[in-house]
Amino acid sequence: MEVTFEQPGKIAVTETAPVILSIDGLTSHYGRIQALHGIDLTVRQGQLVSLVGANGAGKTTLMRAISGVQPVSGGRIEFMGMDITKASPEKRVRAGICQVPEGRQIFGPMTIEDNILLGAFTRSKADAAHDIDKMYAMFPILKEKRHLYAGNLSGGQQQMLAIARALMGRPTLLLLDEPSMGLAPLLVAEIFNAITTLQKEGMTILLVEQNAHAALSIADVGYVIETGSIILSGPGRELLDNEDVKRAYLGM
Repeated sequence: MEVTFEQPGKIAVTETAPVILSIDGLTSHYGRIQALHGIDLTVRQGQLVSLVGANGAGKTTLMRAISGVQPVSGGRIEFMGMDITKASPEKRVRAGICQVPEGRQIFGPMTIEDNILLGAFTRSKADAAHDIDKMYAMFPILKEKRHLYAGNLSGGQQQMLAIARALMGRPTLLLLDEPSMGLAPLLVAEIFNAITTLQKEGMTILLVEQNAHAALSIADVGYVIETGSIILSGPGRELLDNEDVKRAYLGM
């Protein structure tokens, strides 16, 4: 079944838009094994940038390095013009980087509402109370079930919850790691439509996905990663037409 996505009037993002995230020569290791080999990547304000590649290519390692939970062994990460290469994960969240992790990682024994409120730990309760209404407007099913344990949600509903939790941090940059993982095609379409709506509203997004067609079809800019190195980059739609990408990632 082919999944289609709404294109809700994407905002034109030019190459002169301010740089939000700049990664230069980034390397990272797991013990003696090098996982990232000199990654260069740029995300500009208002862009939706997609990073695609096979399992084990280094996508999640890069996301973890950006959010500060994976040590880097070389290179530099700049966010809003600030060097955050050695900053703690908490400082990165406070600066405006919020991540929706691979596998969602919601807290099953806690209620849905408490899970959402955890995303606002850097903010006042009054601010959090205001924003939670926005999350419920975006994902009405979460409001309907807000007093239930999060572990009782379906996979798609858990992904909605993970996104809502991240948005409660009022991110300048939203990191999305494999949001379609384990979801049925109709739910994938629903999640990706929510992502494009967020960009329309001005959110800057870095999306990591194994589903290359879904990710590149909505991306302003796409990067292809293979064994820890960026091998291709360009406008998302152009990469969709690239013969190497078609053969390796789209099954064409």
